Amino acid sequence: MLEIPEAQTVARQLMETVAGKTITGAAAAASPHGFAWYFGEPAMYGEMLAGKKITDTAAYGGRPEIWAENMRISFGDGVNVRYFAAGAKRPVKHQLILELDGGDAICCTVQMYGALLAFADGMNNEFYYNVGKEKPSPLSNEFDAAYFESLFTEDAKKLSAKAFLATEQRIPGLGNGVLQDILWSAKIHPKRKMSSLSSDDFETMYLMVKSLLSEMTAKGGRDTEKDLFGNPGGFITTMSKKNDGMPCPLCGDLIRRLAYMGGNVYLCEGCQGHY
Repeated sequence: MLEIPEAQTVARQLMETVAGKTITGAAAAASPHGFAWYFGEPAMYGEMLAGKKITDTAAYGGRPEIWAENMRISFGDGVNVRYFAAGAKRPVKHQLILELDGGDAICCTVQMYGALLAFADGMNNEFYYNVGKEKPSPLSNEFDAAYFESLFTEDAKKLSAKAFLATEQRIPGLGNGVLQDILWSAKIHPKRKMSSLSSDDFETMYLMVKSLLSEMTAKGGRDTEKDLFGNPGGFITTMSKKNDGMPCPLCGDLIRRLAYMGGNVYLCEGCQGHY
């Protein structure tokens, strides 16, 4: 799933690969998917996008975005965005394809769920899209210690560490994937109540959010996810499905998988303790 490091990577790669190209055609919902969401009528995407030149790209939270003149094409966290050079074999099924001059294409498929939104700039009032634009990214200078502390409200003190970091869009683009290594590096159990954290614990959590997301981004995303060209990222995860049941590299305890809050968390109780 796309989170901050992967969204930044895909946006950068799109800029390097397709900026300056013109969209010659587009097709949305060619392969129906019950949990693929569009802006307005997907049948209108071809008319809206054809002839538009790709001028820039951006990433907001966990969403990479293409700017095509006055149009924006935003991809949600469950969307696989892939580049195909002219002549390369493309997937038979897809939820969005952008045909480009020269024969290249951007082809998108949805995993469990995902948004593929094409709209005129300024016309998208969707909450999840706009909150990602409005809130400072952990990769920015605006996301400093004072800002992180401002997120720690009275209501937030009742939450677990996972819920604090990855729910209610407190930090758009920080989801269940990247938080695993963040919490392991901070030595905080995912189920631990935020109210039990000392000031040092809280500062360490902030520093791990900043440093690990920067490192993951610099390395092209996590090794559990793929980039624009279908290659895994260069950040080697420690707490992920790839390491379930393996010894922790720091203490030797076995890495465990727990079902929690509708998903799985991976942890080392030798390092992160109990809750």
